[in-house]
Amino acid sequence: METIEAYLGRKHEEIRLLNGCLRGPRNVPCPRSVDEVIAAKFQLAAALRAEHELADWKATETSWSASARPTSGPFAFSYDYQRADLKVSGPSFYEAERGGTSEAIYTASGMAAIAALLLASARLVTTGNIVVLPGSYGETLELIERFVRHLRLVTLSLPPGDALAGAGAPRILLLDSCVSAGVFEAALRCDGSGLDLLIFDTTCFAGRSGRIRRVLRWARRYQIPVVMVRSHTKLDSLGAEYGRLGSAVFVAESETGAQARHLNSERLAAEMREAVRLLGGAALPAHFPPFVGTSAYWSLTKRRVAAILRNGRHAARHFARELAPLSAELHFTHGLYVTLRPRHPFDEAGARQAAEAMSRDLSRAGFPIRHAGSFGFDFAATEWFHNATTDEYSVRVAVPDLPTELWNELAAAIARWWRAHQVDLGEA
Repeated sequence: METIEAYLGRKHEEIRLLNGCLRGPRNVPCPRSVDEVIAAKFQLAAALRAEHELADWKATETSWSASARPTSGPFAFSYDYQRADLKVSGPSFYEAERGGTSEAIYTASGMAAIAALLLASARLVTTGNIVVLPGSYGETLELIERFVRHLRLVTLSLPPGDALAGAGAPRILLLDSCVSAGVFEAALRCDGSGLDLLIFDTTCFAGRSGRIRRVLRWARRYQIPVVMVRSHTKLDSLGAEYGRLGSAVFVAESETGAQARHLNSERLAAEMREAVRLLGGAALPAHFPPFVGTSAYWSLTKRRVAAILRNGRHAARHFARELAPLSAELHFTHGLYVTLRPRHPFDEAGARQAAEAMSRDLSRAGFPIRHAGSFGFDFAATEWFHNATTDEYSVRVAVPDLPTELWNELAAAIARWWRAHQVDLGEA
């Protein structure tokens, strides 16, 4: 159990790390409340972005200045017109690889990364199957259905049996970190010998999560080439949502033991770079957090994600006890959020209204909760949620990094609000 005093001391360390990246650091006293923590971190993130623009004013879209050497903390960039050939040197957002060199292609968002990767695969595979897990990210499934016509979308049936084994048409597995724990575990019990590529969306796992290592070990067992795609807006910027940034990391074959099948990783990476160039999806240098990569950053990230996971477990137990018939999913494999359902089915508008109303009412009562479409913050975040597999709408409650006692009070307040407003929600 983390006390408010220990929490504020830990948050002061995060604030000092952000502040230390400024060319002109400010006086940053220890915060006295959660609200002061939230304000200080977002203000410092804004100051860092503004300072970057002022310092790198020569690094324009047309790259007209030969003296421009854009950087962001430990990251250095080189590019020509419109960043079409963007090269990035700097630390990895993942645990340091052992043996071999993985290639990272950075994009303007996580969706830009997976879109460029999937579209690039059409240059190597004329027709094939992309296997997804029940509960995978809805926008990714929408992207595949609408624009990735060379790959047939196949939802893995449970129990999966030997669905991923055997030869035949090229097969890609999209392993999403936002699925339920049971589905994720079932996938990793499969024989993956029939797969030609694993696309692993790691967005909901910390960069040094043991689950990432476990997936890579599974891929190594079956010699499956791996590309890890990620949105860095979520867990990689200490909750300050520094900027829109995504990546695709082609894991070194020495890490997975992968052998070329229908898809060649080197050719796929080359085609993806071309797709990023032609789609205009290159990353912005200003969106690379300048505070990543140090031992202090990794230590603070580990501690804040551990606090979120601990609070998530408490919330799951509380909602299972207090909201059993009104809980949609309490056991996502990432442990970062839960979803609540009404007595009567929602449509998108109804779910959105419920998320906004709950945040508004509980915020007015003094709790650190906001209506926000993301997760990994220092405040609880609510938003509508669509399960693309079941076509059901619910409300997502993203668990925050808060002191244990305060979060338990907020979780209890959420349960009370949800029970008390069922008539109103049913009429939404």
